[in-house]
Amino acid sequence: MAEKFKIKKGDKVVVRTGKDKGKQGEVLRVLRTENRVLVQGVNMVKRHQRQSQTQQGGIVEKEAALHISNVAHIDPKDDKPTRVGFKILDDGRKVRVAKRSGEVIDA
Repeated sequence: MAEKFKIKKGDKVVVRTGKDKGKQGEVLRVLRTENRVLVQGVNMVKRHQRQSQTQQGGIVEKEAALHISNVAHIDPKDDKPTRVGFKILDDGRKVRVAKRSGEVIDA
């Protein structure tokens, strides 16, 4: 069974290690079975693409997956990396909370 993660599609994250350390981007996709995420504009690789009826051939640049442990949430308050916790609000909703500032991540 695939794991559950605290990072979801659409979250703003920062890369903590590797060649793209410090870069920020939005999560495009979470690959739960492989423990990886695709982040917009980060870990770009070149792929040779064969021409098809809908797409032109050539060398295409696209995002490659990063391991989920190499990215961290961005604190909505001060734009720095933070860990994530959970909190139950008064109306009974369970939301994600930035440990650094206590700010609610889920809108």
